[in-house]
Amino acid sequence: MNFSPEIEIGKILLQKKLKLALAESCTGGLIGHRITNVPGSSVYFSGGVVAYAYEAKAKILGVAWDTLNGFGAVSSETVLEMARGAKELMDADVAVSISGIAGPGGGTEAKPVGTVWVGLAANDGTWSHEFHFDGDRERNKAFSADAALQMLLDYLQGKLKK
Repeated sequence: MNFSPEIEIGKILLQKKLKLALAESCTGGLIGHRITNVPGSSVYFSGGVVAYAYEAKAKILGVAWDTLNGFGAVSSETVLEMARGAKELMDADVAVSISGIAGPGGGTEAKPVGTVWVGLAANDGTWSHEFHFDGDRERNKAFSADAALQMLLDYLQGKLKK
C-alpha cells in the first residue's frame, strides 16, 4: 500500500487532541475528501470551506479585498488569510488553505499554470509555501492536495521551519 499522509495526519491530530480545518480553492474539496476517507476523522476534522471565487474568499473566510486585489488569489498573503479565516470559522487548532492555477487556462507569465500556494495557520504561527506543478488540470489538483497534506504532516511532526 502506498504511503497515505492523511492516515498519519489523523493519528497525530488524535494523539495531540487537535482540531483541523481546511480552506480550499483550486482543489475544490479534494483535501477534505482525502481527510474524510480516514475512518474516525470526525473526531479531529472540524470541516472545510471550498472558497473558489474572490467573493467567497472575502465573505466566508474574511480575506481582505485589498489582499485579493493587490496580490491575487494565488499568493502567500491570500492563503495565509484563508487559513486564519478557516481556523477562526471552525474554531480549529490548525488550518490549511490552498489556492492555485490548475489549468489549462488562467496562467500568466508571473503565475503560470501549475502555480499553487499552500498556507497553514496554527496556534504557534503561520506558514506559506509556493509550489509549481506541470500536469494537466486533474494531475495539478492531485499534486496540490498531496503538497498541502505533506505540509500539514511536516508541521505536525515539527519539521516545518519558520
